[in-house]
Amino acid sequence: MTATMPPNPTAQTEGTDTRHRKVAIIGSGPAGLTAAIYASRANLEPIVFAGNAPLGQLMITSDVENYPGFPEGIQGPELMALFRQQAERFGSTIMDVDVTRVDFSERPFKLWVKEDEYLADAVIVATGASALWLGLESEEDFRGRGVSACATCDGFFFRDRDVAVVGGGDTALEEALFLTKFASKVTVLVRRDEFRGSKIMQDRAFSHPKIEVRWNTEVTDVRGEMTVTELALRDTATGEESVMPAQGMFVAIGYKPNTDLFKGQLDLDPRGYCKTAADGDTNTNVEGVFVAGDVHDHRYRQAVTAAGDGCKAAIDVERWLESIGEVERVTATNW
Repeated sequence: MTATMPPNPTAQTEGTDTRHRKVAIIGSGPAGLTAAIYASRANLEPIVFAGNAPLGQLMITSDVENYPGFPEGIQGPELMALFRQQAERFGSTIMDVDVTRVDFSERPFKLWVKEDEYLADAVIVATGASALWLGLESEEDFRGRGVSACATCDGFFFRDRDVAVVGGGDTALEEALFLTKFASKVTVLVRRDEFRGSKIMQDRAFSHPKIEVRWNTEVTDVRGEMTVTELALRDTATGEESVMPAQGMFVAIGYKPNTDLFKGQLDLDPRGYCKTAADGDTNTNVEGVFVAGDVHDHRYRQAVTAAGDGCKAAIDVERWLESIGEVERVTATNW
C-alpha cells in the first residue's frame, strides 16, 4: 500500500468560502483529521489549519502496529497521508499554515494566520501535545531507530533487548514497567538521587527483577550505526563519564500540550492541558469551542483514542450548531 501527500497543500473545496466557515479545526493529527472527516460528511465544510509541520506526531513514528485495520502495520507518515486524503475526499479544506492568534470572545470566532483573518461559527482545537526531549542532536538522529517517547507505541519492537528509560517521574516508571513485558532488561536513568514518582510506582519498579535504577545519571550522547547500540552517560554528582550498551532509549520526561495559543482564551489546567466540561466531554468553557486529542488527554496519548476524540468533537459540533439553528438536523446515516 502506498499513500502520497496531496499535490496542493492548500487544496480546498471548489466554490466554498475559506474566510468564514461553520467549523474551523486547528490541528491535523488523528484527532483533527478525524474531526474533519466527520464534519465534512455532515456537510459542514470544515477548514483545517494543519500547521507548517502537519499531521501530528505520527509523522515521526516509523512503524505503527497498534492502529486497527492494519494487521501488517503501517508507517506513521503513510497512515497520516491516508487520513488527509480521506478528509479531503469529503470536502475538507486543508491549509498547511499555523494559526498565530485567536479570539474566542464572540461569535463568529476569529482566527489569524499572520495578518490573514478567518471566521468560524465553531472551532475544534486539536493541536496535540509534544513530547519533551533531551535536546541532543544524536537523540534526534535516532528517533524511530531506537529512540522513542512512547513505550506503548514502540515497546513491542524491543523484545529481548536491553533498553533505557530516561526520567524520574510516574511517566518514566510506567514506561519502564510496561517495557518489562518485552525487553530483557530496563535501566532507568535518573538525573537526581531520588524518584519524583508516586511511592506505589516506585515500589513496583524497585521490586521488578528486570528493572535497574541508576541515580545521578544523564545521557550526553546516543550512539550506533543504523540503530542505537550504546548511550554515553555522565554522573551529575561527580562528572564521571561512562558508556552503557543499550538497544533502545525511551525518553519519559513529560509532555507539553500545544496550548500557548489559547492562554487567556480557554481554561487550562496547571499543566497547560485544555479543560473540558466533564470527563469524556469535548466542550470547553467557551460555548462553540471544542477540544479533541492529546491537547486535553494526558492519560492515553494514543492515535486511536485521539481519532475517537475527533469523532466525538465533530458530532458535538454538529449537534451544537443544530441547537442554535445554524444547520439542519443531520441523520445518523449521514455520519
